[in-house]
Amino acid sequence: MSSVFTKIINGELPGRFVWRDGQAVAFLTINPITPGHVLVVPRKEVDHWEQMDTASYTHLSDVAQKVGRAVKKAFDAPRIGMLIAGFEVPHVHLHVFPAVSMDIYDLSTAAKDPDPAELDAAAEKIRAALRETGYQEYVAEA
Repeated sequence: MSSVFTKIINGELPGRFVWRDGQAVAFLTINPITPGHVLVVPRKEVDHWEQMDTASYTHLSDVAQKVGRAVKKAFDAPRIGMLIAGFEVPHVHLHVFPAVSMDIYDLSTAAKDPDPAELDAAAEKIRAALRETGYQEYVAEA
């Protein structure tokens, strides 16, 4: 059975994509811990990050870093946080988000019913920052 992330990647479920390339995608989570919370996901279904081959993990990490820089710029964040939890969905995903303190690193505080308009606005801010930093070929269209 496909993971929920595979269904989002394949367009079977909606997603607010900010990045797409041949190996990975990045889209806003529907349960953000802070505005601008993005998930960076490999297209290939792998349950645990340590099961990924090194080249694929390196690419995923590279995308997370590029998206993280855009998130930092878009939200004027002092730091960018990254978490790998893996309990929510059995498909590797890196949580990338603006961080102002260690208190924010708690997925249990994620918004349960965020305003869709705020998620759309956050996605557009990140897309704009990615374009400004030269990654327009990977920026997903709204």
